[in-house]
Parts: sequence; C-alpha cells; structure tokens
Amino acid sequence: MARCGWFLGVGLGVVLTGCGAGGPGGPTSGAATPPPTPTPTPATLKYSLVRSPGAIVHVLRIPTQSEFVVRVAMAPQLQTVEQFAAKTGAVAVINGGFFDPANQKTTSPITIDGQSVAQPEANERLMGNPDVVPYLDKILNRSEFRQLRCGARVVYDIALRQALPPAACQVEAAIGGGPQLLPTDTAAIEGFVEVQNGRLVRDALGYQRPNARSAVGILPSGDVLFVLAAQVPGQGRDSGVSLPELAAILRQQGATKAMNLDGGSSAAMYYQGELFFGQVNEAGAPVERAVKSVLWVTAPKPNSGTTKPGN
Repeated sequence: MARCGWFLGVGLGVVLTGCGAGGPGGPTSGAATPPPTPTPTPATLKYSLVRSPGAIVHVLRIPTQSEFVVRVAMAPQLQTVEQFAAKTGAVAVINGGFFDPANQKTTSPITIDGQSVAQPEANERLMGNPDVVPYLDKILNRSEFRQLRCGARVVYDIALRQALPPAACQVEAAIGGGPQLLPTDTAAIEGFVEVQNGRLVRDALGYQRPNARSAVGILPSGDVLFVLAAQVPGQGRDSGVSLPELAAILRQQGATKAMNLDGGSSAAMYYQGELFFGQVNEAGAPVERAVKSVLWVTAPKPNSGTTKPGN
C-alpha cells in the first residue's frame, strides 16, 4: 500500500458539542457562538445492531470526552475500508465522501490539519459534465462534517461548505457528503433532487429507493454516530433504506444533526476487527468497493473501554 500522499488528521484532543450556525429550522449556514461545555458522557465506544424490515443497521456511538477522536483520511488511489483501517490503525472506520471511480478523484471537498487537500473544482469530469452544470452552484456548496477548534476545545459540526465557522473557531478537518438529513432535509438545496411542476426531474441518489446507506450524526451531547444501513441477504437489491428512512433511524438514535455519506456499494464500516458491508449482490454475497476517503476513530490506549459487536 502506498504511503506517500496519504492524509491523516493529527490528534485533536477532547471533543465537545457541535457549534454550528443556523437555527433548527434550516441548514447550517453562518457563524455562531460556540455552546457551553456539555455534561461528560461515559468514555467508551458503544456498538449496537438495529433491525428494521428492510435493513440491518449498524450503529457506533463515539463519546465526546474520551481518548476516541474522529478523524478524516484520504488516499491517492482508491482503498477499501479495511485497507484504510490497516493504514491508520483505527478502531473504527466508515466510508466517506463522493468520488469518481473513473479518475479516482474526489467530488467532495476534504480538509485535513487545517489544509484543503482535495476540492471538487479540481475534478475535470465533474466540472465538465453537461448534466450537472445547471446544478454546480449547489453541488459546490454541499454539506460537510467538520472538526472545529474553538480555542482549547474541539467540537464537531455539520454545515454547508461555504458556511463560516463561529468567530472563535477554525476548521481543522472536514469531509464533504450530503444531503443533510437532520435537522432538516437539504436534498433540493444541495442539488441532489429537483422537482419541476410536480415532476421529479433530478434524483442523484435514488432518494426514495431502498439501498445500502451510510451516515454520520451528532447528538446533543456532542457524541458522534457512525450509521451503516446494510441490505439484507436473501432480500436482494430491494432491501436497504431510503434517505427519509435513514433520517428516521438517526433521529431514533438521538441525533439532532446528521449527514448522508456515499452509499450503495461504497457503504461499509469497520469496527474492532469486524467488517460490515452495505450492499449485497444477487446471490446475497457482500459487495466490497474501494473508496477515496473515510472517517476513522483513533485506537484507544491500553485499558480504555470498548464494546465489541454483539455486546
């Protein structure tokens, strides 16, 4: 595996509640004052398996005040989630933003260690695609999951790409995705869907169709959720969840902010040596696809608490 060109965020210390802008009635879009420090939560990862009629949902909760930190990584060539885990030494990994498998360039912005390391504007296949030109303004301002350093604190947030961070905060790391699922659905704002005269004329993600999906969420405590909604072997490609169903799952898990990540065959999660794949083929076997970027969680020091799958 190539070492040169990897981008891995450095440790960011304690993570507290998100300090995003915008009110509960719309997407995060402007500067705001960081909220007060939340009440500490147990410093342990918590994995759970949630059953739904058409999906197997893997949920990992990463506590705010602990040795576990959510980071961003990107590779020069596409890598599997398992390869990202091996490279980073992560305890958990979930697939990240959108990319073009033809040229292996991201179509989502990525920031690591305060530096923009990849921009959709640099992807000529995206910028020159006549089908998306009418939506480029929206596509280039899609949502991103952020780490913000606010003085001595680090907070997580989800905001539109062009939204300014709070005045006392700087963006340390970010990974694009979208649309926002909570507090409101921003699929139309971000150019994923468009309805004209009551007719759906654009649907970039199969909005209402069941599929394998992945997402990242933030709880009021500041805890972060990794969520993978996997298809069910034996139910084939008709299983999985729609984007509204994914939003409902995150809401049920307590998230108040959430963002969709790349889905379908890209959807995958690694946790404590176990691999969970989102999509299955016609025979019911898992589909593994290499991806461009991921969110990953630092491994704990010895004697730190974790819960393994099934516990």
